[in-house]
Amino acid sequence: MASRWLLLLSLTCLPANAMDIEWKGVADMRISHSSGIQSYVSGQTGKLQNSPGGDLSLGQLGVALNLGINDQSSIAVVGNSFIDDEKNSTGLTELFYQRSGLPNENGLRHGMRLGMFYPPISLENRATAWSPANSLTPSTMNSWIGEEIRTTGFEYTAEWLGKFRQADYDLKLSTGLFTMNDTAGAMLSWHGWGLSSRQSVYGEGLPIPQTPAQTGILSVQAKESDPFHEGDDRLGYYLNAEYLLKRKLLLQAGYYDNNATPYVETDGQYGWNTQFTYAGFRWRLNKQWSLMGQLMQGSTLMQSPQRVNVVDNDYRSGYLTLSWHNKPHSINARLEEFSVTDLDQTPGDNNDEYGKAFTLSYRYRLDKQWFLLSELNWIDSNRAARAYSNENTRKIEQQLQMALRYYF
Repeated sequence: MASRWLLLLSLTCLPANAMDIEWKGVADMRISHSSGIQSYVSGQTGKLQNSPGGDLSLGQLGVALNLGINDQSSIAVVGNSFIDDEKNSTGLTELFYQRSGLPNENGLRHGMRLGMFYPPISLENRATAWSPANSLTPSTMNSWIGEEIRTTGFEYTAEWLGKFRQADYDLKLSTGLFTMNDTAGAMLSWHGWGLSSRQSVYGEGLPIPQTPAQTGILSVQAKESDPFHEGDDRLGYYLNAEYLLKRKLLLQAGYYDNNATPYVETDGQYGWNTQFTYAGFRWRLNKQWSLMGQLMQGSTLMQSPQRVNVVDNDYRSGYLTLSWHNKPHSINARLEEFSVTDLDQTPGDNNDEYGKAFTLSYRYRLDKQWFLLSELNWIDSNRAARAYSNENTRKIEQQLQMALRYYF
């Protein structure tokens, strides 16, 4: 805890007059209509960001500050706000020092990040303030990353640039050591996969759906999960590799392990020993067509203080997106499949889940900074825990969204 606040203090105490300050942002106003059941964002068992009915919302207001120290070093500060009928959240989503060195004669460049940031997993959320560039809603996989996965620690990157070696490919390897992510896996287990463009802001609590087990073996669990919680002072780690061929084909693979102690509980927050592997690609087929996909597979374990398995789940999610671009138009069609497999025997806490989803997005570029977007989300899921609230375990939910987005 002390090291975290020392880091934040050291960042804010740097002299402002020595910095080159740059900033950019994104503002996203939406109109949406959904059908199905109450959203998981408000602690229920629906799979969509919005509950049934219409909603006028601030889909995202994100601001990214870059405080330049010199040509190679800077501090990044990213804040986001999300305001809708489910929940209002405003705060920091990333804060880190970064350094990117100059490449040597062989094209090798070293880089680092220190602070709170997203690991380099998502291939969708690579626009300003971690927004998805070509759609309103990322896949279930990357929706979960935005909700529960954030690292506070150190990342080192080595990048080999092909143009220095007369090669037609670039290679990037990253590794990170981190803390403050011990509860990753709690929400994936207790509400399952979902579709949402929200990101958890620092200090935010995530409401947990009610199950019979919470009056028994899980009675100590807090009503909200803290995605930034650290309970055992153990470091997690991740590895990420990216291969870029002729700037047309990107291949990605990685591994993430929060290394949490699963039987430690502090302030109603349990440790969840969570790890996953992932792989992805982005392929520019020609000037108009591109294909992108990612697959994640992992496990999460939470135990009682007596080291009895309380929640033991395997999980999986994958998507494939076909995109067509012809300025000023862009169309994206995404198919995905997801599951959670419950391996424990805890009564009143069945986390089994299986589902499929389809998303169709259209983006029209009004000018350099203004965009109109529309999106249809369809998701068919079967979740056993819905029976605890007398709901049908299988639900088909749909959502139509229209948005005006401005990058500034």
